[in-house]
Amino acid sequence: MSGTQHTPAASRRDLLKAVAGIGAAAMVGTTAVTALAGTAHAAPLAAGHPGMLHTQADFDRMAAAVKAGTQPWKAGWDVLIGNSHSLPTWTANPQSVIYRGGGSENYGILYNDVAAAYQNALRWKIQGLAAHGDAARDILNAWSGKLTAIDGSADRFLAAGIYGYEFAQAAEIMRGYNGFDLDRFKTMMLNVFYPPSNSFLVDHNGAYISNYWASWDLCNLANVLAIGILCDDQAKIDQAVTYFKTGAGMGSILNAIPYVYNDQGLAQWQESGRDQGHSMLGIGLMGTVCEMAWNQGIDLYGYDNNRFMKACEYVAKYNLGGSVPFTEYTWHYGAPGVWEGWQTFTTVSSDSRGQYRPVWAQLYNHYGVRKGLSVPNTKAYAQLVQPEGGGGDYGSTSGGYDHLGFGTLTHTR
Repeated sequence: MSGTQHTPAASRRDLLKAVAGIGAAAMVGTTAVTALAGTAHAAPLAAGHPGMLHTQADFDRMAAAVKAGTQPWKAGWDVLIGNSHSLPTWTANPQSVIYRGGGSENYGILYNDVAAAYQNALRWKIQGLAAHGDAARDILNAWSGKLTAIDGSADRFLAAGIYGYEFAQAAEIMRGYNGFDLDRFKTMMLNVFYPPSNSFLVDHNGAYISNYWASWDLCNLANVLAIGILCDDQAKIDQAVTYFKTGAGMGSILNAIPYVYNDQGLAQWQESGRDQGHSMLGIGLMGTVCEMAWNQGIDLYGYDNNRFMKACEYVAKYNLGGSVPFTEYTWHYGAPGVWEGWQTFTTVSSDSRGQYRPVWAQLYNHYGVRKGLSVPNTKAYAQLVQPEGGGGDYGSTSGGYDHLGFGTLTHTR
């Protein structure tokens, strides 16, 4: 077992910056340098677009596979077009204030509209039908023209983080679309979604640093990174990457994955003693952060000797019915001077074991296909849940909208 942090190699972005700084490389548009010693990944220097969960090369691959009827892309496409959120007749219902937690909850309106914007954006980008592009544009414009705040209990930070990073994905796809007010949408993201996520990562709602689980940090981290990319804001991109590596909260990689079992190729997830639904939520959110960073030339997937890959294998193996090691984990919760408590987990939790979440295709296709590494459990889970759906395919409550999904279609390589 090892929790030792390793010094990572210089990221591709760092190397590309150095090269650009001395004028040794030239780039045209968003075409990146394709050969650099020690790397197998090419990405733009600064925020390349589209460059969050999907690049233009990804969309080209999806479109070609769907047009040819190639599996499993075709199966993933069929799930997408069968979802009512992907219909071009979807009408937005924007609110001036979104509440999550408390008596005025209305956040379901937001996550349904976010899912519809993303799904219509996907359909437009893959198949080119203007009706879907118009639908996605109109949803994004409606919200950026009305939303002024996110409020409620501490759950408001979840709303800002989850729906913020998801909304940004749809806007990134629709960048440059006729009639889409990108500048106004950026303003909404910067003024409404970024402040609560930033505040949470800075002071965690005044609580002990360990009070909030890894998934709370990670959704807000994903939001900050997505906003940084959307708005070409290098400071926010750097903020997210730095926090991922060295942040004090439970979502930074060394805290989210506290114990590594190198002899088994596994690593314990921070919420494994809590339940499996939240463990998979966190795994999916960290994967989102890693994929966005990857598409900006930053390899967080491989950070600290593939620490995250080992956590994916751990969570997948246990949820497939296998046994995994577990190191006792104590959770200190509460807020200084207000209340506090401790809970010690002595075994991995079986609560919600085997849950379906649409996060595994992306993880397998990075580690197993793009990098060619052995991830048998991650691969098996991806095969178990394919074809992956998205918001609306996993129930009507918020958990079914925690991930944008459709990874079989969007991430299969």
